[in-house]
Amino acid sequence: MGKKRVQAQSRNTRQVRQVRQIRPKNVPAPVAGGGDQRKQRERYVQSGGMLQGYAPETVQRIGYIAAAGALACVLIAAALLLLLERPYGWAVAAVAAAVWAAPIVFGLSFLVPGYRLARQDRKLEPRVVQGQLMGASEVSTSIGLGMLMIKTRGGVEQYLVGPERMSKVPGNQVNVILTVTPKLRHVRSVGVMGQRLVPRPEQPIPPALKRIRLMPILTPVALAAAAIIGVDVVAALPLEPELIHAIAAVVAGAALAGIVFGISHLLQRRLYDEVQALMPGGVR
Repeated sequence: MGKKRVQAQSRNTRQVRQVRQIRPKNVPAPVAGGGDQRKQRERYVQSGGMLQGYAPETVQRIGYIAAAGALACVLIAAALLLLLERPYGWAVAAVAAAVWAAPIVFGLSFLVPGYRLARQDRKLEPRVVQGQLMGASEVSTSIGLGMLMIKTRGGVEQYLVGPERMSKVPGNQVNVILTVTPKLRHVRSVGVMGQRLVPRPEQPIPPALKRIRLMPILTPVALAAAAIIGVDVVAALPLEPELIHAIAAVVAGAALAGIVFGISHLLQRRLYDEVQALMPGGVR
């Protein structure tokens, strides 16, 4: 009797396999081929880029807010064109107004692909993904989203998941069923098949990862703000002749934006090194 109990306990122990912690998505691996990086980048863009994993309804609301911001930029540009034309000439006024296209261009490049996919997802039925849970993490480089790594028939796939659904995921390797929107890969539901034998420990978010999640948002905002400040401040100065005044405004905006870009690039590299140092086998 005792021998059977020991065998049953051993069998149950083998069945309870821990879910390993996974690397946050979009953090570059130490070694990767150029072709693999290009494929990952293409898949990232095709799935909505920065908006991948978010609900289509949320992405559409972000698009409406961005459209209101773009309209405000157009109105400010028109006001500058009218105010600066008489004292400084059309060239200076045109430069001061044109720089306000920078935030619109940045917004379009980041939001339009995801917004287009969100509109498609609202009309399409979510697909079902079933597989074995290989890894889980409440931390990812997308703000407010965790990660799941699922082993399916097609291989291992990663999905960004909201915190309200991550709470349903146990700490042992079980089969799970996800309903995922086809375009943005937003996980609408998570179902667990089997016993939740091991609770998943809560993971603290490293400060470096908190900062690096903000970099894709803060960098274009800082670049656009630097260009606007540089151009418009110089455009408002009483310089002559008109052509030199316009050229000086462009140079000032480009120089200030270049400084911000350099600082952002160095800060981003430093944060990447700090995040990689936290990973198993990362740079230390």
